[in-house]
Amino acid sequence: MEIKSVQKFVKTSPRKLRLVANLAKKMKPAEAIETLPFSRKRAADPLVKVIKTAVANAKERGLKEENLIFKEIQINEGPRLKRGRPASRGVWHPYKRRMSHIRVILEEKKGKEKTLKPKTKVKKEEKPAKKETKKKVETKKKGKTK
Repeated sequence: MEIKSVQKFVKTSPRKLRLVANLAKKMKPAEAIETLPFSRKRAADPLVKVIKTAVANAKERGLKEENLIFKEIQINEGPRLKRGRPASRGVWHPYKRRMSHIRVILEEKKGKEKTLKPKTKVKKEEKPAKKETKKKVETKKKGKTK
């Protein structure tokens, strides 16, 4: 079962958010909620909020927090605000204030099923040797070899 949580129009650039998202992908959601605030990145706060929302949605559906893993953390680009900065000689230098959309998808961890291996080793059957072709047989009879 997939649990989605989306936050749109976050006023942090996607590039900065992706740095924190790559850290979180390697962890479990509960572990990410605990450790991301100490990552010394301002972009961690909105990501932690979205992860908490996704975990709360999962609990509402009756799933346990320990069994959840990240299926996907997507950081997409939102709209850009065009701004400018005054420069020398009355020139205006434009820049863009970038926004992001965060999408977190959680999934329930599936238990690993153990397959039983047979204790006795099965011997593989050997392939029969290739038959010699008629041409080779005829040349051997004549005494010529190629």
